[in-house]
Amino acid sequence: MDFPRECGSAQEMEALGRELAVDLAPGEVVALSGPLGAGKTQLVKGVALGLGYEGEVTSPTFTLLHEYRGGRRDLLHLDFYRIEDAAEVEALGWDELREDGAVVVVEWGEKFPGLLPAKSRRLEIEILPGGQRRVHERPG
Repeated sequence: MDFPRECGSAQEMEALGRELAVDLAPGEVVALSGPLGAGKTQLVKGVALGLGYEGEVTSPTFTLLHEYRGGRRDLLHLDFYRIEDAAEVEALGWDELREDGAVVVVEWGEKFPGLLPAKSRRLEIEILPGGQRRVHERPG
């Protein structure tokens, strides 16, 4: 995939997620960053659809982790927004989650960059004037 990419609607952000899902390998970690309302969860909805999951996808802000199973590849969707320190992430079983073989997508991944594997995909979403989104891939 080529970046940066611009998305002018929630549907375009979802389509970008579907496209991203095509190349995601088992155990791969994708870290998403961007301000509140940038479209991180909408992108994850597209990833879930692209992996073959057909159910509802919602933000894990208050539950910290949602598991989407039953597609061609499982998806673990985490949100670090309300987590105060890396020990809380580790208490969730971070290492075991990554060994599951599922694709792992983390919203607010920039909060704990030291926990992310070196080969993580790091996507940053910025809100442009007029409401469009620009998605950049940052080096790990």
